[in-house]
Amino acid sequence: MAARSPLLVVLLLLSVPAAAALPGTWTLDVRLRLEQVDDAAFAREATALTLRTRLGWRSGAWRGWSLMVEGEDVRALVDDYNSTANDRSAYPVVLDPQGAELNQAWLGWDAAAGHQVRIGRQRIAFDNQRFIGNVGWRQNEQTFDAVSAAWRPTPAWTLRWAWLDRVHRVAGRGHPQRLQARQDLDAHLFNLSRALPAGTLTGYAYLLENQDLPAQSTRSLGLRHAGEHALSDDVAMLHAVDWARQSGWRDAPDTGTVGYLALEGGVRWSGHALRLGAERLGGNGTRAFQTPLATGHAFNGWADRFLVTPADGLRDRHLKVDGPLGPLRYLVAWHDFRADRGTARYGRELDLQLAWPVAPGWTVLAKYADYRSDGFGSDVRKGWLSVEYRR
Repeated sequence: MAARSPLLVVLLLLSVPAAAALPGTWTLDVRLRLEQVDDAAFAREATALTLRTRLGWRSGAWRGWSLMVEGEDVRALVDDYNSTANDRSAYPVVLDPQGAELNQAWLGWDAAAGHQVRIGRQRIAFDNQRFIGNVGWRQNEQTFDAVSAAWRPTPAWTLRWAWLDRVHRVAGRGHPQRLQARQDLDAHLFNLSRALPAGTLTGYAYLLENQDLPAQSTRSLGLRHAGEHALSDDVAMLHAVDWARQSGWRDAPDTGTVGYLALEGGVRWSGHALRLGAERLGGNGTRAFQTPLATGHAFNGWADRFLVTPADGLRDRHLKVDGPLGPLRYLVAWHDFRADRGTARYGRELDLQLAWPVAPGWTVLAKYADYRSDGFGSDVRKGWLSVEYRR
């Protein structure tokens, strides 16, 4: 089935000349970013100055149908870093290789009631992206060759489904190792949500068959409830609960079933928010709860030490505070990492961020992560400074 994906993309591209005669909208996203990494396991620090340019066009609608085509290019202006594709292994990794590729190319249908269909290469993100996301933090985002649909029988109910044929990873199509660039899948994603007075209740089943890496195929079944309750005009209580079970799927070995549990509670006042939470990714020493298609950078610390869950699992207790600071927005997060199985301590991390919307479409971002190991990997400090323009 995966062999059909290139043909589908070609057919969509051949449709562009005809669609160009229709009214359409151009999109542009340019991000210049400096990333520096000081990893105690390396004698050298990494410095990456990269420029990401993303240009897209979406046709006007005809009886609900439209076409979207988007290209993406990443250039390294300073490449004192290991992109995993540039043979600079003496430096720490910054996973932003150079390259140009087709980022999206899909044919879609949208109805006034909120029903939707997409066929082709596309961006897919479910819920908070803990399981399925586009990894938008990296310069080259993650997209999928897929068929996706959303159905809204009533304003309160939404059913989402997607069949994934191939994932295009953040390492980019030009990566010398094909499995770093893309992987063939046969995955079905089901997500049913209901809006309730106290928040949104979601049930999901993610059946991921990785045809290139069968041992990584998983079945994840879970429930999520998240929302907020207003106490006054300026104060609201926040909560999120997420529970799931995961086991091997299709040709994956039977190494047991592991669990996932995330709890978060907090309060929002005058634009500020304070959240206390705990996340548990179970592990039995052989198998651990994994989310390989997630936007992993948003969870378990920005130092990215736990994008792959250790075999003994992971417990992440965290505190987060965010809000306005004059014209800026700040975010401070503290993490304490431990094993789920046994008593091992993995380390602690402090994350800091300031974002400044300097003008319409323009954002300046400064960000810092400081991971201190308790024997799991090495200490690492990362800093970012970026300027982004979107329209």
